[in-house]
Amino acid sequence: MLDSIRDKVFSGQRLTKEDAVALFQSDDLFAIGRLASHVAENKNGKNAYFIVNRHINPTNICVNRCKFCAFSRSKGEEGAYELTIEEIIEKLKDGHGSRVTDHGFSEVHIVGGLHPDWPFEYYLNMLSAIKKEFPPIAIKAFTAVEIDYMSKISGLSLEETLMELKKSGLDLMPGGGAEIFAEGIRNKLCPEKISGDRWLEVMETAHRVGIKTNATMLYGHLEGIGDRVDHLFKLRDLQDRTGGFQAFIPLAYHPKNTEIGGFYSSGIDDLKTIAVSRLVLDNFDHIKAYWIMLGEKISQVALLFGADDIDGTIIEEKITHSAGAMTEEGMTREELMHLIKRAGKIPVQRDAFYNEL
Repeated sequence: MLDSIRDKVFSGQRLTKEDAVALFQSDDLFAIGRLASHVAENKNGKNAYFIVNRHINPTNICVNRCKFCAFSRSKGEEGAYELTIEEIIEKLKDGHGSRVTDHGFSEVHIVGGLHPDWPFEYYLNMLSAIKKEFPPIAIKAFTAVEIDYMSKISGLSLEETLMELKKSGLDLMPGGGAEIFAEGIRNKLCPEKISGDRWLEVMETAHRVGIKTNATMLYGHLEGIGDRVDHLFKLRDLQDRTGGFQAFIPLAYHPKNTEIGGFYSSGIDDLKTIAVSRLVLDNFDHIKAYWIMLGEKISQVALLFGADDIDGTIIEEKITHSAGAMTEEGMTREELMHLIKRAGKIPVQRDAFYNEL
C-alpha cells in the first residue's frame, strides 16, 4: 500500500481517505516521514518558520465547560479570572512600559472563555485599544466558537459579526475549537460546543470576508483513525473552496485536570499525525508543530516529518499548561532558532501572514 501512496505523492496525485487510513495504520514511520518531508520541502524548501508573538487569554470564565478542558472556570469558582482592557494593554508592555514593537513582536494571539456577562462591545473595544496602542502588531484573535458566541450575544449574523471585528482591528483568526468534527466523539468531548459543521461555516464566512485563519485538530483522546481522516478531508474540502487557511496545527491532547482523563499522546503518534497531515492537506501551505503541546524536542524532530513551522515565543501560555503541559510557557527567539538549526533547517522569522522578516 505504501508503494502506491509513494507513487501518488511523487506524481502529485491527491491521496484518498483509504490512503490516509493506511498511512495511520502503517508502522513504517520513517517511510511516511520521508514522504512528508519531500512534500514539505517542495513547498517551503529547507525553511522552518517561527514568529515573535505573545499570547493573551482575557478570561477563563466560560459558559461552556468542555470535558477535555482544564482551563475553563465558572463565574465565582476558585481560580476564575477576567482581565480588563487596561490589564491586557499592560501585559503587552514590558516592565519598563515600552511597547511590544521595541522587542520585535509582530503578532498577539488572543483566545479565551465565553464570558457570560461581557457584551460584544467589550471585544470591539479590546481590539481597538490594542490596535491604537500597537499599530504594527497583527491581532490574531477569537476561535470560531468565540465568533459564534459573539454573533449570538450581539444579534448579528456571522458575516456582520466578523465585519465589525475586522473594522475594530481583527487581522486574522486562530484555528482553535475544531477539536474533532465527528459528531459522536464531539458529543462526548464537548457537547456544549458548536458542531463541527458550524465551525466550518464560521471559517468559510471568515474567509469570504477576507479574514485568513488557521485550522486545528485535537487528537489522542476518544477519537479513532477514521475520525481523524474525516476531519482532515473536511478541512481539505473547505480549503479547496476558499483558500483561506494559512496553516494546519495538529494539537496533542493533554489529560491532566480534565473530566475525560486518559493519557498523553506518544511521540510516534505525534510525528505520524504531523506527517499524514502534510500528505493529506496538499492545499495547505504550512503544517505547524506547536512546541507548547508537542515539547521542544518532538517539535524539532517534526521538522523532518513534514512540519515547516514551530510557532513562536508565546511568553505566557495558560490553556495547555492547565491540562499538564510539560513545556515552558515561552521561548526566546534565539532558542527557537537554535532548535531549527540543529534540525538542519533554515530558521525564518515571519510575520502573522508568513511574510519573511
